[in-house]
Amino acid sequence: MSHLPLVNPEQTSGSHKELFEQINGAFGVVPNMFKTIGNSEAALESMWTSFGALGKGKLGAQLGEQIAVLIADLNRCEYCLAAHTLLGQKAGVSEQDMAAAQAGRSSDPKTQAALDFAAKIVKDRAGISKADVEAVRAAGFSDEDIAEILAHVALNIFTNYTNVAFDVPVDFPKVGLRNAA
Repeated sequence: MSHLPLVNPEQTSGSHKELFEQINGAFGVVPNMFKTIGNSEAALESMWTSFGALGKGKLGAQLGEQIAVLIADLNRCEYCLAAHTLLGQKAGVSEQDMAAAQAGRSSDPKTQAALDFAAKIVKDRAGISKADVEAVRAAGFSDEDIAEILAHVALNIFTNYTNVAFDVPVDFPKVGLRNAA
């Protein structure tokens, strides 16, 4: 059971309710993560608008979802792993490629460079070097793309920490963490 209550979107009003309506429109339901972070309208707005902004980015949904499953696994977030595995498949990434991304692997060298960079950001707590940036740039990513990779990592850390810290009930088909304890 979640450490914070799941907000009933029907019991909100004004701009708070509008945010929940937008989320419901995108998913057909309001996932538990949003109901939990929705205890704060400001936090809900921050999370939801970040998804919207990155959804308009250049990296695309497929790479964004592959980054998301990797970060979820690194942060031991079962909720985000389940959600983004499903969303990645809906975006056209095969089940095998999503599982590979979860392990930080891709058969595509450009995707591999993005995953390596994203993993380094998390594992080294953003202690990346100029050489790390050069490596992802050499794989074909622009400076705009590199900044966007970092933004995906940051948003996923926000969502991972929300779900892990508050023990949010998973309401997507479950996916196992690698090396689950």
